Amino acid sequence: MNQSQPNAATPDTFAPSMPFASMPGNLLAQGYAYAVDAWQRSVLFADVMRERGNQYHAHMQERVPNVLDFDTELIVDGRTLPRPVNYGLVRITAPDDLKPDRDLAEGHDPGRLRPFVVVDPRAGHGPGIGGFKRDSEIGAALRAGHPCYFIGFLPDPVPGQTVEDVMHAEAAFLEKVIELHPNSPGKPAVIGNCQAGWQVLMTASMRPDLFGPIVVAGAPVSYWAGWRGKNPMRYSGGMLGGSWLTALTGDLGDGRFDGAWLVQNFENLNPANTLWTKQYNLYANIDTEGPRYLGFEKYWGGHVFLNAGEMQYIVDNLFVGNRFVSGEIVTSEGVRLDLRNIRSPIVVFCSYGDNITPPPQALGWITDLYRDDADLLGHDQTIVYATHDSIGHLGIFVSSSTGKKEHREFVSNIDLIDLLPSGLYEAHMGAKTDATPYAELAQGQYVMSISSRTIADVRKIVQPDPESDRRFATAAYLSRVNLGLYRSFMQPWVRACTTPLTTDLSSKLHPLRVTYELWSDRNPLASSVAQAAESVKEARAPVAADNPFLQMQTVMSDAVIASFDFYRDMRDAAVEQIFETVYGAPWLQAFAGLPPRTDSEANAALTEPGDTEEREASIVAEHERLRHDMTEGGLVEASVRALLYVRRTHGEADERRFNLAREMLSKLSDQGILAFKHVVREQAALLRLDSEAAIDAMPGLLASAPPDNIRNAARDIDKLSTVLTLDDHERAALARVLTIFESASKKKTSRRAEPARQQVE
Repeated sequence: MNQSQPNAATPDTFAPSMPFASMPGNLLAQGYAYAVDAWQRSVLFADVMRERGNQYHAHMQERVPNVLDFDTELIVDGRTLPRPVNYGLVRITAPDDLKPDRDLAEGHDPGRLRPFVVVDPRAGHGPGIGGFKRDSEIGAALRAGHPCYFIGFLPDPVPGQTVEDVMHAEAAFLEKVIELHPNSPGKPAVIGNCQAGWQVLMTASMRPDLFGPIVVAGAPVSYWAGWRGKNPMRYSGGMLGGSWLTALTGDLGDGRFDGAWLVQNFENLNPANTLWTKQYNLYANIDTEGPRYLGFEKYWGGHVFLNAGEMQYIVDNLFVGNRFVSGEIVTSEGVRLDLRNIRSPIVVFCSYGDNITPPPQALGWITDLYRDDADLLGHDQTIVYATHDSIGHLGIFVSSSTGKKEHREFVSNIDLIDLLPSGLYEAHMGAKTDATPYAELAQGQYVMSISSRTIADVRKIVQPDPESDRRFATAAYLSRVNLGLYRSFMQPWVRACTTPLTTDLSSKLHPLRVTYELWSDRNPLASSVAQAAESVKEARAPVAADNPFLQMQTVMSDAVIASFDFYRDMRDAAVEQIFETVYGAPWLQAFAGLPPRTDSEANAALTEPGDTEEREASIVAEHERLRHDMTEGGLVEASVRALLYVRRTHGEADERRFNLAREMLSKLSDQGILAFKHVVREQAALLRLDSEAAIDAMPGLLASAPPDNIRNAARDIDKLSTVLTLDDHERAALARVLTIFESASKKKTSRRAEPARQQVE
């Protein structure tokens, strides 16, 4: 290219801000080069879109459409269960090019690695996103040497299947996994993405005995939560008058709900990306972007169906009603779905960049259920949360960066998570460097640390708003009224007018399907485009990056994006204002049966689910049992109690200290570290109840232990406690427990020596 010559009539100071301030000598040549490039890009773009259509048709004709990057073996077909569903359980086969990391696999109980079960979301798209890439949740489990299973689904539901049926199917799948791994050190770890996250939590509330640690990624649980000025999706139900439109859509689908409408809701959140950026990025990078674009579109365009009854249940009980966190959902068998039933650790992974499941919706159930830390501890629940600063909703379980970092750390430290005492924690993944202390004790490129948090810390993230909750409660009431009116007056007429022909036609003419359906090799014009694309590839002439017309194209694209973003911001602000005005009206709230607000609402948990008096009685009984067990145990219990006592003020866990603890405890027992889960939780509960009494009881626990074992345990406790820097209080606590161990070992030695002296005399 010719070097740009400065324009004598234009000051040089304008050059940085004006793309045409430095014009080439031969503007005509630059324009011609850009025109050729633009024409070639257009042909190649049309050809990629043709391939997208072909891919769509081939994908939807598969027996089990999915986007998994791994081979599978069918274990259980959900259609054969007593309550048949379109779900299935498959075993993931590790590919030859993905070998388990030897250090990670050996870091667990040899030959006894717990299985992982990844559950994919049924939210309009087909299954497979949890194993879309090698660096994914499934890939992380396989790299760590764990057996891995996947729960996916078919595009069409079994007629009559319900959400409860799916819950029972998931329970049956987990029972099968447990049966296949009788030597597993713990129950299966379960990962649920997006919709699958709340589905898994519902199943765990019904059958808590089947679950090991539960990881929910980008999963909404508290549907009314959100930040003012953000998260407009939560207003959708109220703006549409409630769930009557869901019923109408299901009736028009002849008893099926088209998942493409759910995808349309996602698309509407970001019109710039939907209408411009995604396509423009392909056009602007047509020489390299095609394979990545087609790979994602295979997932994004694989729309599936739900039964109308399933979708109605979801909208009424979750999206609009928010009844899961309030414990108001009771199964047909009389089981109340209460999140506090879950005894396994719950790991919540969410992102500040997620506009579909923002942190308030992922974490809000914690502040909805628990008033304070004592309330959480009293229910013996373990919750770990981790937040990402910027990644979007799909990136939480699709991005290679999260697959290599967060998901790999969750998997490699799943035993640490399972051993955590009850409480609230936050997980951090820090990069491992040469300056990291004891770096050899941490696997991979990151070090995971877990810090104790309080309900107040989560409340700062969620920012509960009782006034907002009242508005959503009013919207939920109006939704029930409108749904009743629709069912009474409109539904019979709609169903009478619906035929299989109209249902099929409305499905194929859905706006999201039309572009896939119309442009493929089935279109008579496609063959000429394919031929032209081959010719273009042979004579490809991409324009130089400094071409002024290409720069103008970029500026114009940025302007289009800014315009769409401005429209989105204005739309979202208007939606929020209308919602707050309508559902915040005192007369409408009174009509909905809401009492006047009191000051106590601000400090109360949103709900009091379930049998509160029965729970309180069980907590009192548990405290009595703990006091009785204060003096029970031996060297193992004393060692764990000492370790927890030293770090009790910080409440931190670290994978380096955990790996040292694994080594120490392996000397005391050959059953594997997870055999100590009950011991760790018990000793932590004793220290919380009465730390002084727990420490005063330690000499009795050591009374029957051999002196050498006591001294060895004391050395390990000293080493473990100093992996991370101790403050003055922790050093004093360490000195106190070491003194107790030293005194116990000396007493044992003196008792041995006394009979020996008497024998000599």
